[in-house]
Amino acid sequence: MVYKRDPKKIREVLGNKVQFLLGDMACVYGGLLAGVSFFGGYPITPASEVAEGMARMLPRVGGTYIQMEDEIGSIAAVIGAAWGGAKSMTATSGPGFSLMMENYGFAVMTETPCVIVNVQRTGPSTGQPTLGAQGDMMQARYGTHGDLEALAFAPSTVQECLDLTIEAFNLSEKYRNPVCVMTDGEMGHLRERIVIPDEKDLKLINRVEATISKNKYIPFTNSQTVKGSKVPDFPTFGIGYHTYVTGLTHNEKGFPATDKQKDHERLVKRITEKITDDADKLVKVEKFNLDDADTVFVTYGASARPAETAMEIARSKGKKVGLLTLKIVWPFPEKIVAKLAKQVDKIIVPEMNLGQIYHPVREAACGNCEVEVAPKIGGEMHLPVELLKYLGVK
Repeated sequence: MVYKRDPKKIREVLGNKVQFLLGDMACVYGGLLAGVSFFGGYPITPASEVAEGMARMLPRVGGTYIQMEDEIGSIAAVIGAAWGGAKSMTATSGPGFSLMMENYGFAVMTETPCVIVNVQRTGPSTGQPTLGAQGDMMQARYGTHGDLEALAFAPSTVQECLDLTIEAFNLSEKYRNPVCVMTDGEMGHLRERIVIPDEKDLKLINRVEATISKNKYIPFTNSQTVKGSKVPDFPTFGIGYHTYVTGLTHNEKGFPATDKQKDHERLVKRITEKITDDADKLVKVEKFNLDDADTVFVTYGASARPAETAMEIARSKGKKVGLLTLKIVWPFPEKIVAKLAKQVDKIIVPEMNLGQIYHPVREAACGNCEVEVAPKIGGEMHLPVELLKYLGVK
């Protein structure tokens, strides 16, 4: 798939530098700025606006949009397009994300770069189709079977929907791994002021293409051109490398090795370690008033918004409350939370679920402070007054 990113054409399609934009559309803008050239999707609320925006805009910059028969076909098409050389993307919500899990694992095992935007809604099953939630956070990490490391962002503003989608493409290309943007119905359907970054300020990463001679190239090994990297160079289909790509355990040449323990161990350790080796570099958090805090909200996504307001109200009443907002949830910032737990008396974890990221927070705290979940389900965000109750503030 031949595609040359045209910054001028992208700017023309996106329009004004400053806009009042829907969160779902901000993900579209982020994808276009990152150089997405293929979108495969299936409409599902509250993520449909991502597909609709891509359908309108992507062909205008030379890319390809395709609506598949379902979410299984969508992620399959995205994986195929990535191997054809495209930066590829899809968007979905709860039930569709569940359908994508098998091919999500296939993308991990075959080291296929792609981006999945999950505009989360309430569940299980069909749930409340138009209402927001954060019930898929563990699914992004553990939803597919086997040993793997996940990469997942959680925007809490519309601007971050744009910015973190760009970063998701960068990490996907850098690590040859699927990356999730875990937004939700609240963020997806919120409108806020956004600023489109100038071209000179964009820092885009592209996969390292295979350039070694074809008779010496080994497709699933450490990089043969980037010293020390455990991420293999990418052999785009159609340029003569004839790479065998399978979800089966495979050796470094790509051929199935399903009964070889050492081959499986070597493969899976490499595809996990290429991420865990950089875990400290991948931390992305926002800190507010942590220096003197004795109680801290640790949260992410839409839940960070009422938590910030609750913190400000509590501070105005003399309470020493801080806020740690996770922008990258997976890999989980274990060291930061562990250090914080030694400084404070209590951590409160507001989530639009019954407690998911609460569990890694509690594990990282390791008994050094009290950890309490502040759950909210039913398609509504927390109100700041509800979170104040956890602080003993009226």
